[in-house]
Amino acid sequence: MNNLFTLSNLWLLIGFFGQLLFSMRFILQWLASEKIKRSIVPNVFWYFSLAGGIVLFLYAIHRRDPVFIFGQGAGIFIYLRNIYFILRNNKQT
Repeated sequence: MNNLFTLSNLWLLIGFFGQLLFSMRFILQWLASEKIKRSIVPNVFWYFSLAGGIVLFLYAIHRRDPVFIFGQGAGIFIYLRNIYFILRNNKQT
């Protein structure tokens, strides 16, 4: 009998979940821009970027893919930096 809940399938689900989180940032950015009829990047974009990036980074480590690890790892730093700017600016206002 083929077990649906194998460790390999769990990691596949984790990878798809990370990709879903990562994709949500573009959907939300598009909807926010459509609402005001100009291009904007809402703050939630960076939170979805971070969440999706972390999950995909873990998936890349599991897959032992150095290109994917490097790409997601670099992105995580950028997302954290943007969130830092958001939080810092919110405290100043």
